[in-house]
Amino acid sequence: MAAPRLAATAAGLPAAFYARQLLWLLLLGAVLWWLEAATRLDVTLAQWFFDPLSQRFPLQHSLWLEWLNHRLPKYALIATSGGLALRAVRRREARLGYAVLVMWLATLAVSLLKAHSAHSCPWDLQAFGGSGEWFALFGAVAANPGPGQCFPGGHASGGFALLALFFYWRPHAPRRARQAAVAALALGLLMGLGQMARGAHFLSHNLWSGWVVWLVAVLLFAAFDLGRAASTAKSARQLPGISGA
Repeated sequence: MAAPRLAATAAGLPAAFYARQLLWLLLLGAVLWWLEAATRLDVTLAQWFFDPLSQRFPLQHSLWLEWLNHRLPKYALIATSGGLALRAVRRREARLGYAVLVMWLATLAVSLLKAHSAHSCPWDLQAFGGSGEWFALFGAVAANPGPGQCFPGGHASGGFALLALFFYWRPHAPRRARQAAVAALALGLLMGLGQMARGAHFLSHNLWSGWVVWLVAVLLFAAFDLGRAASTAKSARQLPGISGA
């Protein structure tokens, strides 16, 4: 017996909506680039958590921070996405199932970028007790960049990934969609802040993580909604021929 197909819960979003989303992404990307290129915000914030006397981040190995900000949120998000996936299958909600897939793919995209990045974490840089050299995000790689694999922020992407629920709810529950977006932003920033306190990431690492998650969500949901719209339109054009056969 064939497995039941997932059914959509509501109409999708129009192309104009996704065009506006891409425009906002371009503007935000320009702002993030300017913040990194024209200010010392990353270093200034990292210095708040760094002890120059001991040449280390005092909270780097904090057990409570490791559990409250790192492990527990990660486990909770894994459980949440798993629960949503089960709900999507049981209720045959195509859009919800797709939202869960987007959550997973968005965090995977951040992880892949991070794994191939030459940028090192603050605790590995010379300015913060390490040996690696700092270099601009989109500049030439330093002669001694350190171990790398630290951009964008992987942990924060888990919180930002809840943004997929914004696109799930937006067609039929705009208020709940906005609440999901606020929750995703708050959780991503909070999880990123914990990593900043440990010396694991700069602010820009976390902000770009949110940008990547947002971009992936926009592209994948645009493909979903516009693809379904095109399929529906094609089926509608074929109806007269079928009825007249």
